[in-house]
Amino acid sequence: MVRILLIILPLAGLFLGWIIRWLYARFQLSSTEQRAERLNHEAIKEAEAKKKELLLEGRDQLQKERNQQEREYRERRIESQRTERRLLQKEENLETKQVNLDSQRKILEEREGRVKDREVLLLNEEDKWKKELEKVAGLSAEDAKKLIIQSMENEAKHDAQVLINKIEQDALNDAEKKARDIIVTTVQRLASDVTSDVSISSVNLPNDEMKGRIIGREGRNIRTLETLTGVDIIIDDTPEAVVISCFDPVRKEIAKVSLERLIQDGRIHPARIEEVVQKVTKEISQIILEEGEKVVFDLGIHNISKEIIRALGRLHFRTSYGQNVLNHSKEVAIVCGMIAGEIGADKEIAKRGGLLHDIGKGIETEGDGTHTELGAELARKYNEDPRVINAILSHHNDIEPSCVESVITQIADTISAARPGARRETLNNYIKRLEDLERISTSFEGVDKAYAIQAGRELRIMVNSDSVGDSKARDLAKDIAKKIELEMRYPGRIKVTIIRETRVIEYAR
Repeated sequence: MVRILLIILPLAGLFLGWIIRWLYARFQLSSTEQRAERLNHEAIKEAEAKKKELLLEGRDQLQKERNQQEREYRERRIESQRTERRLLQKEENLETKQVNLDSQRKILEEREGRVKDREVLLLNEEDKWKKELEKVAGLSAEDAKKLIIQSMENEAKHDAQVLINKIEQDALNDAEKKARDIIVTTVQRLASDVTSDVSISSVNLPNDEMKGRIIGREGRNIRTLETLTGVDIIIDDTPEAVVISCFDPVRKEIAKVSLERLIQDGRIHPARIEEVVQKVTKEISQIILEEGEKVVFDLGIHNISKEIIRALGRLHFRTSYGQNVLNHSKEVAIVCGMIAGEIGADKEIAKRGGLLHDIGKGIETEGDGTHTELGAELARKYNEDPRVINAILSHHNDIEPSCVESVITQIADTISAARPGARRETLNNYIKRLEDLERISTSFEGVDKAYAIQAGRELRIMVNSDSVGDSKARDLAKDIAKKIELEMRYPGRIKVTIIRETRVIEYAR
């Protein structure tokens, strides 16, 4: 029994435990289902609440969009109404303008008709008055037209001449200023003394008894001296003076020095004369060479042949209008070098051309050529630069200058010759030059009087005011100046002044 109980009790305990677990499981399952149902119910409520909230938000958004569309619609409607009003107003304005244009067109048509009628009337009146004017004036319409055209042409020429004069004056002022600056700088740097050498052709004697000793017995002494030196010795009534005449300045210098030494020595006879003349000739030849070399050295010019140097030295004894030719050539070379340096030309060629421009005056020749031709031939013989040869040939405008160095040589030659005191003229040449200036001026039509003043530097011309107008006076001055340039040789420049005067005279009776 006990054994049965021991067996039954564990089994009953197991059964009871199982019952309890089953009941507990059922209890937990029921609790879980309730919790699940509760969660489901809460989820449903929450979903319905969310749904309501979303529906409210959608409704509010829809209402906002509807309100926005209604507002935009109202604004568009207002704008379209405004546009419609503006179009209506413009249409009314166009209609008003069209009405005004129609009325103005009618007025213009009426005026055009009146103008045409008046034009026909004026043409008839114009023909009538034209005939009357032709009858009164004695001129046809074509003649009057020609007079008007001529008057307008003269007026146009006058205006053109005024403009040309202004342009020429402006260009002249600029050119003169630049040239003046270059020349003033050049002359200021040169600053040479005024030439004072003159051609001396007389020898002073201690007394008149010396004239007899110079003549010698039966004229032997004077004939010997003339034969050896190639000069003419003139012994006249001039007290205590003997005149030496010769076109060759070197021979004249030899005769002068020889005669002075013979007078100083006192021994005058043919043998002594020959001895002195030979000695003086050698000395003069040496002086010629030294003077030529000195000038070439002073100017810094190289590669010049002995013959050209000797010709330069002979210029030391030659004068032109009282101006020593060698000093003049040296001065021209210096001025050429300065001007060439100022304007950027070839200084060496310019100096060489300036030094040799009068070299033909120092050549011993029996030819008939001018000094420019003889100088160019000598330069060509000793292979001088073609520009130097052109400067020699063109410095007196015998040919046209072919390079700027030739033009510089012309300018420098004029500067050297034209400066005050550089040259002298004889009274006859001076008077003839003034007469030629007045003669050339009076040869032109319309010139009443002409006066050369200021030593021939200015020409004042009185013209007839009836035949020479203001514009023609300008052309007349140019023509006279051009003719003076072609027909005359003169240093510097000549100012031509035209004076036109209108004088009206009336008498009160």
